[in-house]
Amino acid sequence: MSTEQKAGQVLMPFFTGTDFAAQAAAIERLHLGGSIVMGDNVPLSSDGTVDTAAMAAGIGLLQKAARADGRTWPAVIGVDQEGGVVARLRAPLTEWPAPMSYGAAGSVALATDGGKALASELAGLGFTADFAPATDVTAGPQDPTIGARALSGDPDAASRLGVGFAQGMLAAGLLPSVKHFPGHGSVSVDSHENLPVQKATVAELRAKDWKPFQAAIDAGLPMVMTGHISVPALEPGVPASLSKPSYDALRGMGFKGVAVTDALNMGAVQKKFPGGSAAPKALAAGADLLLMPGDVAGAHAAVVEAVKSGAVPASRLDEAAQRVVTMILWRARTPAPQGAAPGSGSALSQRVSAAAVTVLAGPCHGPIVPGSVRVAGGSEQDRARFAKAARAAGIAIGTGPLVTLIGFEGPPAKGDVVVALDAPWPLAGSAAPAKVALYGRSQEAFNALAAVLAGKAPATGKLPAAVGPHAPGSGC
Repeated sequence: MSTEQKAGQVLMPFFTGTDFAAQAAAIERLHLGGSIVMGDNVPLSSDGTVDTAAMAAGIGLLQKAARADGRTWPAVIGVDQEGGVVARLRAPLTEWPAPMSYGAAGSVALATDGGKALASELAGLGFTADFAPATDVTAGPQDPTIGARALSGDPDAASRLGVGFAQGMLAAGLLPSVKHFPGHGSVSVDSHENLPVQKATVAELRAKDWKPFQAAIDAGLPMVMTGHISVPALEPGVPASLSKPSYDALRGMGFKGVAVTDALNMGAVQKKFPGGSAAPKALAAGADLLLMPGDVAGAHAAVVEAVKSGAVPASRLDEAAQRVVTMILWRARTPAPQGAAPGSGSALSQRVSAAAVTVLAGPCHGPIVPGSVRVAGGSEQDRARFAKAARAAGIAIGTGPLVTLIGFEGPPAKGDVVVALDAPWPLAGSAAPAKVALYGRSQEAFNALAAVLAGKAPATGKLPAAVGPHAPGSGC
């Protein structure tokens, strides 16, 4: 391969809108390793749901462009589909609850099944990679970015569940990517905006934040995403994604797979390294796959120039390109996944939420509410879904105790029953005789909630992280 071809192979850009033909032309022209599909790239039907036929056709165009470039291996076509808040493709695909549901359910088998089902629907559309799961260990309310995207606040649980979920994804034919090394769950700044600083020592990181990454490496998982987090114990002032000591630390843990950066167009990087300038720096530091550079043509030119000038050793580009190609060839060696029909995971999604529902205050047996309730809080969709689930469970809407829903990042609330639909932290300051953590706002999550409120199902979930005075493991 020429330097230009190898430089393309380590780039995974984004594009705007649904013009897959233009992105396909860029893949062929710049020899790109693949493409990420973001929310605005998803073609929609007239009713606002995903046009799955158009989505599959668009991905087909991108793969055709990779083959037209003379490659004998597929492109990496990835997406951010974690479940909960982070899901680029909505209905008719299955809507999954927040990943913290698996921590509350405490079942590795359920996490593996969930990972496989989520990935099977994506594989059916032609995706080859999913930037999930987030194996960050959440520190609780002072963690503004990860929250319920984390599986748990316990590093050992996050390790077991993260490996299980990722192995399920692999079984469905999708490449998982554990993220965000060196751990985004215990920093208090959002790297989409500015550069967070992780002040822990290396020994402290090994004992907590790095545990799930070590487990992933020991399990032979193929890809680790590095976050835009400064670790003074490794290299002060430089995001881990662009820091050689950070990549050295990751490799020192035994990792031999593909190190992919978090999106290079995020605030933590763009403010200091605008345009394409971050790409050669990340490559030189040890990244193998450069995700979402602000300007892909500029990044490609910058990498080629850096190699030709000697600023980036040619051997470093060779190593990165070889790792990316090896990973995709390795994935392509497994039998082609059949893929699952969109929406086929609905029953499993409800089973996950049913296993996760956590009652922090209120009765553990029998009905929590009478035959009729009022509902407030959340979004209009949340309230409509609650009402639908309640009626199906035999609970009327209009009079009776007040059920208050706390939506994503909502403040503490008051009511007879307060339900947190995302991270459970707002329950700590809420005033209510009954408090419930649901970790999801899908229709299936509300169905699970209504069954518990009506006394038709037990609440078996346990808190995966502390909520105010409630210790991890609290619940019925």
